[in-house]
Amino acid sequence: MRTPIIFSLALSGLASASATISGFDISSYQPNVNFAKAKSSGAGFVIIKATEGTSYKSPYFSTQYTGATNAGLIRGGYHFARPGSGSGATQAKYFIANGGGWSGDGRTLPGMLDVEGDCGGLSQSATVSWIKDFSDTYHSSTGRYPMIYTDPSWWSTCTGNSNAFANTNPLVLARYASTPGTLPGGWPQYTIWQFNDHYSEGGDSDIFNGDQAGLRKLATG
Repeated sequence: MRTPIIFSLALSGLASASATISGFDISSYQPNVNFAKAKSSGAGFVIIKATEGTSYKSPYFSTQYTGATNAGLIRGGYHFARPGSGSGATQAKYFIANGGGWSGDGRTLPGMLDVEGDCGGLSQSATVSWIKDFSDTYHSSTGRYPMIYTDPSWWSTCTGNSNAFANTNPLVLARYASTPGTLPGGWPQYTIWQFNDHYSEGGDSDIFNGDQAGLRKLATG
């Protein structure tokens, strides 16, 4: 994800939201996060980069995941997609084996597929097939479809604004603005919105589109 607007619900126009939970996402660029402080400041969840492509595993993932767990945060891992180097199935299996697993324990978010940057040299139809290969492989192993992190521009350019995942995969919307705007890909709503690139304890600021019970449901199945 894009990494290093101070974290402020009021500043972002979200202060009046009646049922939302704040959270954040991090990668190896944030090796020393104070998860307990994040929790006490109101964060309910964190999404942590686990893997990228077919060979990279974040050296801080395990420490970060343990820290988030000990602080009482709902947490999950994400995989940065490299569609041009390895099939979707291969990358999904690598992700699952290195932090991307899921269990319906009420504390573990479904894994997240981060698609951004270039299109990996694939056509729009091939990109959709690649994402489906990843998604189906993850679902077969865990029983859950992965969340998909994307922004409207990438989704339009690389998939032709495909609606193939709107009914199965929760959307994590990347849009740095005061409102989520028009959603890509036929998704009727976003599940999580990444609304700026600075969270007080490091990483990006996110918000869950629901209350605590809804967040736990997402982490339960």
